[in-house]
Amino acid sequence: MRARPGVLFVVLLGGLLLVDLTAKLAGVGLGPIGGSLSVDRLGSNLWNGIVIGLVIGLAGIGLSMTYSILSFANFSHGDLVSVGAFSGWGVAFLIAGFGDVPVRALLTVRDAGSASPGDIGAHILTTPAAILVGLLAAFVVTALLAVALDRAFYKPMRDRDGIALLIASIGAALVVRYLLQFGYGSDRRGVTASVDASNLAFGPLGLSVNAHELTILVAALGLMLAMHGMLQHTKLGTAMRAMADNKDLALITGIPAERVVTATWIIGGGLAGASGYLYVLLRGTIQFDFGWLLLLLIFAAVILGGIGSVYGAIVGGLVIGVVFTTSTIWIPSDFNQAAAFAVMILMLLLRPEGLFGGVSTT
Repeated sequence: MRARPGVLFVVLLGGLLLVDLTAKLAGVGLGPIGGSLSVDRLGSNLWNGIVIGLVIGLAGIGLSMTYSILSFANFSHGDLVSVGAFSGWGVAFLIAGFGDVPVRALLTVRDAGSASPGDIGAHILTTPAAILVGLLAAFVVTALLAVALDRAFYKPMRDRDGIALLIASIGAALVVRYLLQFGYGSDRRGVTASVDASNLAFGPLGLSVNAHELTILVAALGLMLAMHGMLQHTKLGTAMRAMADNKDLALITGIPAERVVTATWIIGGGLAGASGYLYVLLRGTIQFDFGWLLLLLIFAAVILGGIGSVYGAIVGGLVIGVVFTTSTIWIPSDFNQAAAFAVMILMLLLRPEGLFGGVSTT
C-alpha cells in the first residue's frame, strides 16, 4: 500500500520539529531558527496551552451540539461567549465591590465610573464567592439568551436548509455584538485584581501556576465531566444522541424533539457563556468583541476534533491550545494563530472527518 504524500509530509515535518526541539533543549538549535530552549519555558508553554485549550474545548462543545442536533454552523456562538463574560463579571463585580464602588460601574464591568480592578478586588483568593457566583450567572444568562435567539431567529426557520440558518446566525451575532458595545462600551479594560503570592511553583516541571489557572482547570473539567455524565447516563442524553444519529428515526420513536432542541440551546449556550467568563479570568481583560475573535479558534477545534462530536471538540480544543502556545518556540507570537489553523488544515487533508469523525454527540 503506497503512503499518501500528505502523510509523508506530516511525518517528515513532525520529525524535523521534534529533532529541533530536542536540540534546542540541549542548547544547540538547528538551522535558521536555532537557539536554545529552557525546560521551564517549554513546561510553561505546554501548561498555558492546556489551560487555553480547555476553555476553547468548553466553548466548542456547544458549537458541536448545535451542529449535530440542529445541522447548522452557529456563527453567533462567539458572541454568546462575550455575553457570558460580561454578564458573569458584572455579577462578580457587584458581589466583590458592593458598597465601595457605584453599582452602575460594577454592572457595566467598569465602563462607567473610574474604579480600577484593585478598587473592586475581584480575585479567586480574596473573593471566591463572587468569582463562583459570577460563573453561575454567566451560564444562566447566556443559556437564557441562547433560547431567546432560537425562538426569535432560528425556530421560525428550522425547516429551511443550513445556509439560511447560518446567515440568520450571522445576523444574530451582529445584533448581540453591537448591543454589547452599546451597553458595555468598546474599550478593552482590566478585570481581575492582582494578589501577591498567588502563584504555586512546581520546580521539577518548570511551572509557575497561578490560582486563576487552577480555577479554570477545575471548573472546565468539572463542566466537561458533568456533560459526559448527562450524555451517557440520563434520558436527555440518550435523546440527544438519538437526535444526532438519526433525527427522523428519533421522531418516530416518540422522542420530544422540541424539548431536546431547547435543552441543546440551554446547555450549549450556558457552556459558551461559562467559557467566556473563564477566558477573561485567564486573560484578565475584557472587550465587547473578543468572543467573535475567539470564534475562529473554536471552529478550528471543532473541525479538528470532528464536527458534531462533543468529545472531539474537547480534544480538538486541547490540540489547538497547545499548538497556539508552543508554536512560539519556532515562530513569532503574531503568527501562532496561523499555526493553529495550519494544523487544522493538515488534519482536513489527512482525515477530513476529524479526529473523532462523523456527526455524533458520543
